[in-house]
Amino acid sequence: MTKSVTHMGMSNVTKVITILLAAYNGEKYISQQIDSLLNQTFQNFIIYICDDNSSDSTNAIITEYARNHPEKIFISKNSENSGGAKNVFFQMIIAHKGDYVMLCDHDDVWLPDKIEVTYNKMIQMEAAYGFSTPLLVHTDLKVVDENLNTISESFKAAMNADFSKTSLRNQIIQNTLTGCTAMYNRALADLISVVPSFAVMHDWWLMLTVSAFGQIGTVEQQTILYRQHGKNEIGAKDVRTLKYKLNKLMHYEEIRKALNDTYLQAQSFLEVFKSKLTPDQIDFLTVYCDIPNHIKPVRWIMICRLGVLKNGISRKIANFIFI
Repeated sequence: MTKSVTHMGMSNVTKVITILLAAYNGEKYISQQIDSLLNQTFQNFIIYICDDNSSDSTNAIITEYARNHPEKIFISKNSENSGGAKNVFFQMIIAHKGDYVMLCDHDDVWLPDKIEVTYNKMIQMEAAYGFSTPLLVHTDLKVVDENLNTISESFKAAMNADFSKTSLRNQIIQNTLTGCTAMYNRALADLISVVPSFAVMHDWWLMLTVSAFGQIGTVEQQTILYRQHGKNEIGAKDVRTLKYKLNKLMHYEEIRKALNDTYLQAQSFLEVFKSKLTPDQIDFLTVYCDIPNHIKPVRWIMICRLGVLKNGISRKIANFIFI
């Protein structure tokens, strides 16, 4: 099913990548995505596709691919829709472990060397930190429209993201991971064994977990054509524009809800991992979850002392206004 590959000075070592592809009503784009996987420079992978009870021809399309690539593509279909990408990805993350795992959306296009570039970085990190350390690697993306015309050369730049902020204190308030760019190792995969009572998104939960227990590596290269279209569950916006900032202010309740969700997610994270967290991490999360129980001036003091401020001046100002 796989062949031996040589990377980073390693020889005759077979490493299999597990790709988890969540699909829902993706008939328009999913063939292009699967073709981009099959055309990767690194071919030691298997693909698990879960159709989240699509009502279009998605299941027929992926069934044909599985028939033509029985050694590489394995499919399943939920009898009922899970309620969103977060839920189906959690389902797959818990069900499918592997040496290395990558997440895949049905409507993007992977550039030919995406797996190879990400894998090489993972091998570097394992050499530095060891196989038993939970590790995650993620990359930048190129934002495109539904016809793959470039909208932004760099998702990282458009989102004003700081990939260097990898601590739990940074990630508890602001996720810097786009799930479809991620590769994580078995040590991290084994930590995700239950669906949390509350998580904003599956990729944010992955990032919280690795920031608490492992190491995060980044690749500045764009490895995906990140397609934006009318049916995206979560899209890419250029947060640097005045239009974006004014729109966010006009919908301030969304800002307040997003902040409140971070407290709920932190509480859920504390519940799931309390037995594994350090005393300092437990104290930090406990205090963070307690922020909403205080008057606003005290909240300002607490977030400053905890160091839980978002990246970028406008985001920091929004933190102080709407906390």
